[in-house]
Amino acid sequence: MIKLYDKTQLDKENLLFSGKALKMLLIPLMVEQLLNSFMGMIDTMMVSNVGSAAISAVSLVDSINTLVIQVFAAMATGATIICSQYIGSGSHEGSNRAARQIVLTVMAISVTLAVLCIVFRIPLLRLVFGQIETDVMKNAQVYFFITVLSYPFIALFNAGSAFYRASGDAKYPMKISVLSNVINIAGNAFLIFFLNMGVAGAAIATLLSRAFCTVVIFYQLSKPRQEIVLNHYFSIRPDFPLILKILAVGVPSGIENGMFQFGKLAIQSTVSTLGTTAIAAQAMTIIFENVNGVAGVGIGIGLMTVVGQAIGAGRREEAKYYIVKLSGYAEIAVLLSCLFAFAICKPVMWLAGMEAESAELCFQMMIAITVVKPLVWVLSFIPAYGMRAAGDVRFSMVTATCTMWLCRVALAVFCMRVLGVGPMGVWIGMFADWSIRAVIFTLRYFGGKWIKMRIV
Repeated sequence: MIKLYDKTQLDKENLLFSGKALKMLLIPLMVEQLLNSFMGMIDTMMVSNVGSAAISAVSLVDSINTLVIQVFAAMATGATIICSQYIGSGSHEGSNRAARQIVLTVMAISVTLAVLCIVFRIPLLRLVFGQIETDVMKNAQVYFFITVLSYPFIALFNAGSAFYRASGDAKYPMKISVLSNVINIAGNAFLIFFLNMGVAGAAIATLLSRAFCTVVIFYQLSKPRQEIVLNHYFSIRPDFPLILKILAVGVPSGIENGMFQFGKLAIQSTVSTLGTTAIAAQAMTIIFENVNGVAGVGIGIGLMTVVGQAIGAGRREEAKYYIVKLSGYAEIAVLLSCLFAFAICKPVMWLAGMEAESAELCFQMMIAITVVKPLVWVLSFIPAYGMRAAGDVRFSMVTATCTMWLCRVALAVFCMRVLGVGPMGVWIGMFADWSIRAVIFTLRYFGGKWIKMRIV
């Protein structure tokens, strides 16, 4: 009989994370992810009231912004893994040294990327989305220019949050994120409806809220009362051997997330040829799908901390135990959140003022997602979070990249362009990708090679 983990080598009385400690870590992460998605939904509803051209422009540009955000999230993943392994091994000096180099690295990368996107923003939009309607392109250019200015703030906030999470504190980043989202929504309401600034108002509100949360979290990190303390920023100098170690984790994760988002861009490019109705329907469906997956994502992010610390402490069976246990939690969370998102989709579409044809397309896609996602999503993502935390980042990168392009993108484009199934083709490709990944990562877990890895 294949064992999920060896119970004889597991001391449940002396776990690194007790049941209470897990709750203290996971609940804030799930709440943060859920509230972020709700804020995204409210954003979409507000912009939707401006018109189809506005919501289409925001949807198209956000597919580029999400690519960048996912790259920054990958850097934060590397930060969590490295710092948690240092903390698990008892080297607090090592975790602080790594944190300083992570800040230097993400700052350099994010500023460079922001400058390039500002300079080449118009050619980039035309390259990705081709000949879209004039009103949509005009709105997209405005929204893209302003949101690009927030890239360094996104990168630094993700890194700062990762430092807290690596030490098991997810509550503080959650509080800052919630406050930031409230500022964003209030700013949207004022700038869009009171000042009639349209997509520019939505972008400015986003920029200000991201700048706020970055300043606050780094101010708190400068205080000597947590595991990782960051101060004297101008005295930080590059430690290239440590930077290479950080990049060894961050780059494969970044490539994985980047390829994932490039694939979504390729799909979005095809959706953009189907007309404004299809774009609007797909934009709202993505919002709902984010809502019904956020609790699972929050658990996965927490799993990186507990597995990273377990691996750093040399407790391999405990690392396996956490992957199994939290995968079970994630399955329950995804099922409940799928049912919840399905229940609210029609009221939300009505409040957003969606056109009837777009709303009907969105509802059809939500039926399919609600049925399929609870069956395959957890095994395709959650165990991979834990295996990455052990250092198995290259395998995850190769697997995700291959299934993304050979399955999700190719099948989705075929379904839309050849079979003519409309935006539903996106989700047919997605379901196939999830299913194949679930099989591959399950086999990888039982193969056991990942557990022998360690970064620090």
